[in-house]
Order: sequence, then C-alpha cells, then structure tokens
Amino acid sequence: MSGRVHSRYRRRLADVAVGDRPAELWLLVRRFFCDNLACAAKTFVEQVAGLTRRRCRISELLRRTLTAIGLALAGRAGARLAAALGLRTSRNSLIRMVKALPDPPVGPVKVLGVDDFALKRGHVYGTVLIDCQTRKVIDLLPGRDATPLAEWLAGHPAPEVICRDRSGAYADGARTGAPGALQVADRFHLWQNLAVAVERCVAGHKACLADPVAAPPDGPTASDRVEPVDPTGPMAERRREHHALVHGLLARGMGIREIARYLGWGRHTVQRYARAATWQQLVVGRRRQLPSSLDPFKKFLREHWTARRGAICDLYQQVAAQGFGGSYSTVRDFLRTLTAPDQPAPPPAPPSVRRVAGWICRHPDNLPERDTLRLKTILARCPELDATFDLVRSFAAMLTGRTGSKHLTSWITTASTSGLATMTAFAKGLTLDLDAVTAGLTQPWNSGPVEGNVNRIKMLKRQMYGRAGFDLLRKRVLLA
Repeated sequence: MSGRVHSRYRRRLADVAVGDRPAELWLLVRRFFCDNLACAAKTFVEQVAGLTRRRCRISELLRRTLTAIGLALAGRAGARLAAALGLRTSRNSLIRMVKALPDPPVGPVKVLGVDDFALKRGHVYGTVLIDCQTRKVIDLLPGRDATPLAEWLAGHPAPEVICRDRSGAYADGARTGAPGALQVADRFHLWQNLAVAVERCVAGHKACLADPVAAPPDGPTASDRVEPVDPTGPMAERRREHHALVHGLLARGMGIREIARYLGWGRHTVQRYARAATWQQLVVGRRRQLPSSLDPFKKFLREHWTARRGAICDLYQQVAAQGFGGSYSTVRDFLRTLTAPDQPAPPPAPPSVRRVAGWICRHPDNLPERDTLRLKTILARCPELDATFDLVRSFAAMLTGRTGSKHLTSWITTASTSGLATMTAFAKGLTLDLDAVTAGLTQPWNSGPVEGNVNRIKMLKRQMYGRAGFDLLRKRVLLA
C-alpha cells in the first residue's frame, strides 16, 4: 500500500458502442510512489475494479463482449461481426483474447469418456475427454497415444469408469494412469465390428445370394401379361386428382403457364398432366403410353425383331428409309423392351453383399416385409449365413438387454466352434479385451456423449476452415 501521490493523468478506455457510435471512457487516475525498495517499479497506477486492468485500453465490458464474439466465431468472422456492431478490433486481437482465457476447473470425474478426433484426417489426431454424466468436454489432448492419456490421468483424481472404443492405445493409457478404474468398451463400436465381420462372411458366400434359375413356365409369357387398368394407393389417388384438376382448368380455357402460376407448379409438370389422356399413364411404375414418332413403325419393328430378321442397326435403317425421323437410341430402347418367345426374361439381379449384411444386422421390426422374405430365402439356401444370422440375433439380444456378464462367455464359445472364419476371428478379438467388452455389454455407460462432442469439434474446425491450431481449438471447445 502507498499513500504518496506521484501525479495524475487522463486514461482513455474504448467501450461498447452506443447505438452506431463508438464510445470512449475518460478516467482521471492517480499514480503513486512505490515505497518497497526491493521492487523494480518506482511508481504504479490505481485500477478501478470491474472497469480497468493493467496495460489495457479497453473496458472490461468491451473485453467480455469481444471475448464472447471470439469464442463464437474466432478470428475473421468475429472481426466482421464486431465491425458491424461498431466495435474496433482485429482478428489477431480476438484470437489473443480467447487464448488468454483461463481453462475451466476440472473437478472429480466419476465416468470419463475417451475418444479420438482428427485435426488433419489421416495425419494428425487428438484425444477428447468428457464427463459422461454432465456430457461436457473436460480437456483436449494432442495425439491419440497412450502416453498423453496416462499423464492426464496421473495428474487428476482417478475416475471410477472409463468409456472408450476398442483402441489398444487408450486401453494401455487407462491401465497405466488409472489402474483401478473399470474400462467399458463402447457398444456401438462392438456392433460396428460385428457388422464388418458379417459383411465379410456374406462376401465369402456371395454365390448363395442369387436366386436359382427356374425352368421357363408353360403358361403365358411376360409379353402376354396384362397390366392392371386402375392402380390403387395414395400416389395413384393423387395422380387422379391432379389430372382431373389440370384438365378441368384446361376446359375453362386457361393456358399451361397460367395454370402453372395458379397452382404454383412447374410448367413442365402441368404439361405432363395435360398431355396424358388418362391419369393411369402418370402412375409411377407404369409405362406411359404417350404419343411417339415411333408409333407407326412399332408393328413392323416388333414383327421383324421377333422373327430375328436383322440387327438393331439394320432395323433402324429400314424404318428410317420408311420415313422415321427419330434417333437410333429411340429404336434401340424400344427393341430392348421386347422379349422373343424363345428367349426367357433375365433373372433379377441378386442383392449386394452390403445390403444382405444390413438385413442380417438390422432390427427385425425395422426391416420391410419384402426384405424379410428375401432374407429368409437366402438363409434357407445357405446354412453358413443362417448360422451367422443366429449368432447376430443372440449378440443383439445380449447387447440390448445388457446381459454380457451372463451370456458373453457362452456366446464366444459358440462363435468359436461355429466353423465360420469371420465370426471366429471376431470372437477371438473379444477375448483379447474380455473385461472391457463384458463391462460394455453389462454397464449402462457408453461413448455416445463422446461421439456427439466429436461432431461438435468437427463443426468448430470447419467454421475456422481447418486452419486453427490445437491451442485455439482447445479453448473454443472448452469455453464456447
């Protein structure tokens, strides 16, 4: 404390704008002598609590405002918003204010979530730590190795539970930094690993996915089938109402453009309804019978194509000589729709490996009836896929019911003795991390909150165009 006044001077502080005008505070402050002989400073200036700080030319209110803008928008975008609000600052000043903020205090954490995120995908990664109970980010660590996690755990109170993915580095770091914590493998990553194993198993039995080629029936062929005259369903009803509406307005003398403006539709949509003679021609899945320049020549093409009297190019030249002015592709597309009596229709394409794997891994209540029937047909043809399906169903029941402590060991034994290479490898991988997997299939904790914060980190990265350094990104994630 000092009571000897050295001098007085006027101090100017920039403050938040008043309306659209910049504001400035003028303070008359005193400078005092320092009576401490061990101090290098001879004089010092008094500070006004809540208004000023040493070596600063802005008020605390303006500092808090600019800091909030910097946390929300960072450098360039924050500077543009500040200029629109009448505040003078630069992008570098905003970044310095954000970096100068103190880290939030970290208290005891009962359930710790750990996951990695990409600073530069495929090259540079970091680790995010969150409190799974409050779902808030605690800290960001450089790298995704075991050492940073172990050092952080050693410097803070040890958590009771650590939720992580299947990464071996995080398992080693958690084991070193908090040996008494219960490690919980995330259920989502367990199911994801199982889905990969199922897809590899389906790929190994790809030949079982295609339907067997049946003998041609003696009944009517595809060309003899008659399509239903009046389709039903919500879409057919909408087509019927819209067709009647457009033709009713045409009957009143309104033009195509006038109808489009009146209904708020596109002009081509109105034209499509106007050109259709009946509403059945507009139903999705039916071939529209609209007038075509090829109509006068279709009978000739159908007879010669069925009798195999020439290739497509030859038939195109013949109809062109008869007066057809269309293109070659028009004739080609029409002839490809015809099926000769001695040529059976090609069988439907088999479902892809990924689609069948999705059918096996999807919840039965969320699978359409058509896909359920196709899956049953495939499983009936392939005993290996049928066994894989049974293993997936039992694992899903164990995962959703969280009964891993009761059934995981028996499930691993069944999968290992099933004779399926991919499922055996998956079961072997579970045994390497058995305690964490058992806890993941039993405990209520998971890494869902961690994944949500990883998505938030991605948003902040994209907002700064990926140019933010680790220290700035860490401050924004912790404080924004």
